[in-house]
Amino acid sequence: MMNIYQQIISKKKLHQKQFAVLVDPDKVTAVSLIKLAEEAVKAKIDYFFLGGSLLTSGSISECIRLIKSVTDIPVILFPGSVQQIDATADALLFLSLISGRNPDLLIGHQVKAAPVLRKMKLEVISTGYILIDSGNKTTVQYISNTFPIPADKPEIAASTAYAGELLGLKLIFAEAGSGALNPVSIEVIKAISEQITIPLIVGGGINTPEKAVSNCRAGADLIVVGNSIEKDPMLIAQMAEAIHAG
Repeated sequence: MMNIYQQIISKKKLHQKQFAVLVDPDKVTAVSLIKLAEEAVKAKIDYFFLGGSLLTSGSISECIRLIKSVTDIPVILFPGSVQQIDATADALLFLSLISGRNPDLLIGHQVKAAPVLRKMKLEVISTGYILIDSGNKTTVQYISNTFPIPADKPEIAASTAYAGELLGLKLIFAEAGSGALNPVSIEVIKAISEQITIPLIVGGGINTPEKAVSNCRAGADLIVVGNSIEKDPMLIAQMAEAIHAG
């Protein structure tokens, strides 16, 4: 049986696009999360991503429990801190913010997480996280205390992504950030996808199926949507159908 990374690689080789719903534990209730999970099952999404830049009241473990009570869709942690690691998830994106120059987010928090992860039977997927300017200051930009790559500099984004691949990272995640005014541009996605051979995840500011499809056609392998679905869970089916059609 393939692990999650092998599934992502396999889908990429077959040119089959994938779709993940991002859940922020601070923004859901038990009732809304179960409803979301039920809609996700109907839509046949590929993954749940779980995490947030700042966790104040939500519970990672409770969210995992609720999702798994109604579906067997894999839950992948997208952690904003060491405190968001939970052994009951299926996998974890081991993020390094390679677009910034904050040492804590390049390697500092990762060192703190390493002993915790060593004790867990959790699939860990090393991921280069690249923040692209979205036209406004997003939560992740504020929390990370880093400057995003300018949206009109696709060559910088592409070189950053390729450097991440050369360093041995297994995925690249290009994001505009939660609440982005503008999504990652087609030019940036295309530039990155032409430079790397590893899978490319794109998220932030994707609020219509048409935007999701255009990102896929530009070279994204996996689309992540959070805010738009929080506002309208019925959007899951439309997004899933569009992305899977490619």
